[in-house]
Amino acid sequence: MLVSAGGAFAGPRASGKGILHIERIFGPEIKTGPYKHPASITELANGDLYLVYYGGQGEYAVDTGVYGSRFRKGSTKWTNPLRIAHDPFRSLGNGVIWQAPDGIVWLFYVVRWGETWSTSRLQAKISKDGARTWSDSFVLSDVEGTMVRGRPIVLDNGEYLLPIYHETGHNVEIVGPDSTSRFLRFDPKKRSWRPSGVISSPKGNIQPAVAQITHDYLIAYCRRGGGYEPTKSGYIVRSESRDGGMTWAEGVDSTFPNPNAAVDLLRLKSGRLLLVYNDSMNDRTPITASLSTDSDKTWPYKRNIATGPFDYAYPYTIQTRDGKIHLIYTSHERTVVNHAIFDETWLMRKSHKLLK
Repeated sequence: MLVSAGGAFAGPRASGKGILHIERIFGPEIKTGPYKHPASITELANGDLYLVYYGGQGEYAVDTGVYGSRFRKGSTKWTNPLRIAHDPFRSLGNGVIWQAPDGIVWLFYVVRWGETWSTSRLQAKISKDGARTWSDSFVLSDVEGTMVRGRPIVLDNGEYLLPIYHETGHNVEIVGPDSTSRFLRFDPKKRSWRPSGVISSPKGNIQPAVAQITHDYLIAYCRRGGGYEPTKSGYIVRSESRDGGMTWAEGVDSTFPNPNAAVDLLRLKSGRLLLVYNDSMNDRTPITASLSTDSDKTWPYKRNIATGPFDYAYPYTIQTRDGKIHLIYTSHERTVVNHAIFDETWLMRKSHKLLK
């Protein structure tokens, strides 16, 4: 495994077949404030990669913003992060970047109105020039407690399905039991967003990650509710929809552990499913990738991507046009943004192939 020391490396095509490549992109040396968490990434139409993160003095600081950085195709380093969303009176959080099939780049993010995230609203910006300039911000949901964490997916009917969530409770350490995962649906022809189902569960759940299996059948894996106290019953919450994502079954505990931390689910071009999560009920280490070859019936392949004494959190995955899987995650108490590149061959290998 190759781990670079800074923000320069051989490029997003650097990882060969069957190899895991990890780089440290940004850390405390980047003067956007010590807090850099969470982060997301998209591949733009011209082949550039574009990454955003929420930065500032801390999670509950006021003078925060969403920062964007570009990895130009053929380059060897990320550009210096620039602030692309800001509110002079309120804290921002959870930026999600995504380029739609029509070329419009969407930036979804959270604006916190009060002391806790349960007071948040959901806003967005768009770019029509490949994330070089941005529109004014606009409100997607003014329902108190509405937040975003994961990328949209494009359904087979052409609509976009954006996973969001509604967080309750005014406690910085505990997700309320009536917190729910939710979805917004966008019709590109009508250019409007509308609600598309709610996932409830006994202990609450948030931050859904969704995949479409067939036209009618969708699945979602969600971060569990509750707190951070030691537990022997902390699992990722799973739900499914049988009507194209319009309604969702009650969430149930999956077989995957969850230490009250974000997860990600991605349907790959091969049709296989990739789930990235912390393989622990109580710690945000290791960060692990699992692969299903039979549409979520079994998950026979599992490999750790980052292990050790640090926290590895908020996985966010994309698959680029060359088939490589890109994973963004944060570490070192939410001060470092990391970038892993691998492929399905690496996930299905029985042993690591080390880069010298």
